[in-house]
Amino acid sequence: MPDVPALVDVEGVRPRVDGLLEAYVGRLRRVLAATGGDTDRLADAAAQMLSGGKRLRAAFCYWSWRAHGGVPGTPEADAVLRVGAALELFQAAALFHDDVMDDSDTRRGFPAAHREFARLHDEHGLTGDAGRFGVAAAILLGDLTLVASEEEFSEALAGAPAARARAARIVFDLMRTEVTIGQYLDVLAQALPWGADPRTDEERARQVIRAKAARYSVEHPIVLGAALADADEAELAGCRELGLPLGEAFQLRDDLLGVFGDPGATGKPAGDDLREGKRTVLVARALARASDGSDDGTADLLRASLGDRALTDDAVAQLADAIARTGAPDDVEELIDELAGRAFRLIAARGWADPAASQLVALAHAAVDRHA
Repeated sequence: MPDVPALVDVEGVRPRVDGLLEAYVGRLRRVLAATGGDTDRLADAAAQMLSGGKRLRAAFCYWSWRAHGGVPGTPEADAVLRVGAALELFQAAALFHDDVMDDSDTRRGFPAAHREFARLHDEHGLTGDAGRFGVAAAILLGDLTLVASEEEFSEALAGAPAARARAARIVFDLMRTEVTIGQYLDVLAQALPWGADPRTDEERARQVIRAKAARYSVEHPIVLGAALADADEAELAGCRELGLPLGEAFQLRDDLLGVFGDPGATGKPAGDDLREGKRTVLVARALARASDGSDDGTADLLRASLGDRALTDDAVAQLADAIARTGAPDDVEELIDELAGRAFRLIAARGWADPAASQLVALAHAAVDRHA
C-alpha cells in the first residue's frame, strides 16, 4: 500500500493545499506586522502547526468530489482544494484548543503552543503567571485559525452556484458544531466517575469519538466533497453511512497509538494518553476485562494510575504492559477491523469509477492501518 504522503500527493492535493496554507501564514504575518510589534510568535506558532499533518481530511474531500464527477484542472477543483485548506485550518484551531483542554505537553514532536508561550514568558522575565499567559496565547491561536478557516471556506464558495454553496455550508457548519459539542462531551467524560461501570464508560467513549473525531476526520470531509460535486441527498446519505464507521476506526487506531505507538512516528511521548487519563475504548475494555474478578490487581493499578501526570517512563511502560495483558488491544483491533470492513464494503457498493474509487480505498487503509 502506498504511504500517506504519496497518496495525498496524487493530482497535487498536498502541495496545492500546503501552498494555500503558506499563503495564509504570509497574510497573517502582514496583518500582525501592521497591527503592532511582539506578535511574530503567533505567526510562527500557526506556521508550525500548519506545517504538520497528513492532509487526509483534504484528500478525503477532494477524492470524494472526484468520485462524484469532479474534473481535475478546473476552477471547481481549485475551490475544492481551498475547502481542503479550510478543513486543515479548522483542524489546527481544534488542536490548539484541544491541547489546552488536555494540558498536553507536545504536539507533533514540538512543545504544545501553551507550553511554548509559557516558556517564552519565563525566558523574557515577564510578569504574571507563565502558565496562564501560555494558555491565553494558545486559545487566541485557535481563534485566529478558526477565523482563517471560515475565511478560506467562504472564499472557496464565492463563485459557486447558490445551491452548491448552501449544501456545502450545511455540512461545514454541522461539522464545526459537532466538534465543539464533542469537545464538551470529552471534558465531561474526564470529570465523571470512571471505572465502576466499564460498559457505560465504553459507550461514553464511543459517543465522544463519533462527535469529536470520527465525523470531522472522515465522514464530513467525504460528504463535503460530494456536496461540492452537486451530489443528491441519496448520495450524501451513502457518504455518511460509510464515513462514520471509517472515522470511528480512524480514532480507535489513534487511541492504540497513544499508548503503544512509536514516539518517533507519532510525535508524542509514549503513554501521554495514560498520563492525561484519556477515557478511551481501549482503557474501558482493559478495565472491563480486569474487573471480571480474574485480575483485580490490574484493575486497581489502572484506576490508581490513569491520569497521574507524575508517572515515570517506567511506570507508563508497566501500565501499558498491564493493558496489553488484559487482551484489550486485541479487542480494539477487532473493532477496528469490523468498522473498517463495513466501510470498505459500502465503498465498493457505491460503484465509483477509478481513479477516485481506488484512491478513496487507499486513503481509508492509510487512515486505519497507520503507525503514526
